[in-house]
Amino acid sequence: MKRNFMYVIGAAMLVTTLACKAQTAKKAKANVPSYEILNLPKVDLKDFKKNAAGAYVIFDGTSLKGWRGYNKEKVPAKWGIEDGMLKFSKNPAGVTNPDGGDLIFAHDFKNFELEFEWKISQSGNSGVFVLAKEVKDQPIYISSPEYQLLDNENHPDAKMGVDGNRKSGSLYDMIPAKPQNGNPAGQWNKAKIVVNNGKVTHYQNDVKVVEYSLWTADWTKMLQSSKFSQAKWPLAFELLNNVGGKSKSGVIGFQDHGDDVWLKNVTVKVL
Repeated sequence: MKRNFMYVIGAAMLVTTLACKAQTAKKAKANVPSYEILNLPKVDLKDFKKNAAGAYVIFDGTSLKGWRGYNKEKVPAKWGIEDGMLKFSKNPAGVTNPDGGDLIFAHDFKNFELEFEWKISQSGNSGVFVLAKEVKDQPIYISSPEYQLLDNENHPDAKMGVDGNRKSGSLYDMIPAKPQNGNPAGQWNKAKIVVNNGKVTHYQNDVKVVEYSLWTADWTKMLQSSKFSQAKWPLAFELLNNVGGKSKSGVIGFQDHGDDVWLKNVTVKVL
């Protein structure tokens, strides 16, 4: 009789514990502000050529076909082509009151290899985003991991964060690029980001510098230790903890951080 009584008490405690956890989860969800994912025009990859390696050339140095502003239907005036390079210009020549904003390639990618070359201006800062969603009235980084582009020697961000996790090639504010082999401002760097079934790998100048897995307990833990934690930024935590949404896919984007940045040889190989 005593044993049966203990079983009943134990079962009741388990039910109470599960109910409390469910209540806590519901309360946490309730604290997330409402948001809207926009469904803006996308492009078909079949309209783009492949290179010898089988990767789609999404910027060929002559056209901005397939590109537009984040949450926009046109390319912002601060983005353009200069000498065959994709460039963000802080003060583009001959343009009065130019609009800016992040630039995206308007196609949802899931498993892929993104490769490009980049160089940054003195004290410059920029970034690259993957699996991003276009969230109304919100910045691109609220839903997307960021591969940092930075002048490590002169931009103050290089000394912020933890263990250099805001330097070039890093998963911004979460994992530092190691080894840190970024070239100085004005010199070209090679970058590659591989996304394959949630495993993300960063390469900088042909060296693997970062590796992590999305949609895992470790990923959630990293978010909680960053500026995107549930306590500091509930909406960012919600979106980043579920990167890519139900489809686990999203757009690729380059950041307008207000500093000149140049990009070339931008290709994506679908895995």
